[in-house]
Amino acid sequence: MNKFLSMFLAGALGGLVTLGTAKLLEKPADLSANQPPLAKQVFYKTPPAGFDFTKAAEKSMPAVVHIKASESREAAASRQRREQENDPIRRFFGGDFFNDQQRSGSGSGVIYTSDGYILTNNHVVEFADEFEVTLHDNREFKARVVGKDANTDMAVLKIDAENLPAIELGNSDDVQVGQWALAVGNPFDLASTVTAGIISAKSRDINIIKGKAAQSPIESFLQTDAAVNPGNSGGALVDMDGELIGINSAIATPTGVFAGYAFAIPVNLVKRIADDLIKYGEYRRGYLGVDIAPMDSKLADRLQIPYNQGVAVVNVYADGSAAIAGVQAKDVITKVNGRNVTTTSELLELIARSKAGENVLLNVLRDGKPKEISVKLKPRAQD
Repeated sequence: MNKFLSMFLAGALGGLVTLGTAKLLEKPADLSANQPPLAKQVFYKTPPAGFDFTKAAEKSMPAVVHIKASESREAAASRQRREQENDPIRRFFGGDFFNDQQRSGSGSGVIYTSDGYILTNNHVVEFADEFEVTLHDNREFKARVVGKDANTDMAVLKIDAENLPAIELGNSDDVQVGQWALAVGNPFDLASTVTAGIISAKSRDINIIKGKAAQSPIESFLQTDAAVNPGNSGGALVDMDGELIGINSAIATPTGVFAGYAFAIPVNLVKRIADDLIKYGEYRRGYLGVDIAPMDSKLADRLQIPYNQGVAVVNVYADGSAAIAGVQAKDVITKVNGRNVTTTSELLELIARSKAGENVLLNVLRDGKPKEISVKLKPRAQD
């Protein structure tokens, strides 16, 4: 992982400048024709549509919660025993020598359904077994984990409550680079904080979800410059209509705090994962069964194929979904279900939004010639 990229229980306090309707001062009557005109002063009144963030904040803030995650005494003792068994130095000195303590942390969450399902990040909850959720109206609830997925950094909690202010879902496919976005969460335990920025990139892969638990990570982040800090993780990224477009997950930083770049899991992928976690307790995704690489002129030369924008199939696994459907190495995938793909992260996200057993339609170029292939996705092969 790049040393400048760090994942945190995620924005910071931020200023907001609103623009308004201009009123121009009239030119003074005694202005000489030989003199340059005076600078015109502009007075700002009410903000025009598109720059007033108050409605989006008012709509989304009640759906964002604070999550306190902690490790029970029993869980901490069990973890310490496992660590001592696997570490001869710890085994020799004992846990007391290392001042082992119960772990705790905090983050944010988003109310997904009115009956108490809450979206958050896996890294907010993965170490803990006790959870306390505080709503925007300061009500507190004990929560339990319904499901979590390390490969996407998503998790779902459940509290026993009804008639909650669930977030309204947007469409991350419609999000455009340059549009305004608000990050809503609880940075540094500062409840109900809203920051503003723009979407600065889509389908960003920063190679941050990895490790033993994440064997097949999916990264296709929305990148934003809305301030996101530790404590914002699991909180909402919303558009100007106050609709959820992403779940804040990570920041790129050399210091551990916001340095200009934050990353959110797009809501269209979030919904797919959350629905599985709620229904099955796990994310049941389908796999193509290929190794892929982004196309560029060097790769085209190496594979000895014509250069085309898309994603190159470098290897096809025997008995995998793609192999059964007739996909071949050196094919260049240009579309999935009619949507253009130019990066590996775009391809991974679109496949990840389909279930095992479903068909996806691939548009590929083979030897420079277009071809359509319907692929029935299989689940990941079990070892």
